[in-house]
Amino acid sequence: MLEEKFDAKLDQVSGKVKETVGHLIDDKDLETKGKVEQTKGKISEVITDAKNSLKGLLFGLSRKDKEE
Repeated sequence: MLEEKFDAKLDQVSGKVKETVGHLIDDKDLETKGKVEQTKGKISEVITDAKNSLKGLLFGLSRKDKEE
């Protein structure tokens, strides 16, 4: 999971760089690609966080069942 989170952050950073460079050189296509890449990274991060939360919940529930 740590690798998925890292990849998501990497997409966000590289997207921001592309967006900024695109803006500086007035390349709307590059700027848009950067925004899309940032959004992809944010979505991936949210999905990874949701999976981690669900796994934690399931682990907690399974421990609760064993304690009872």
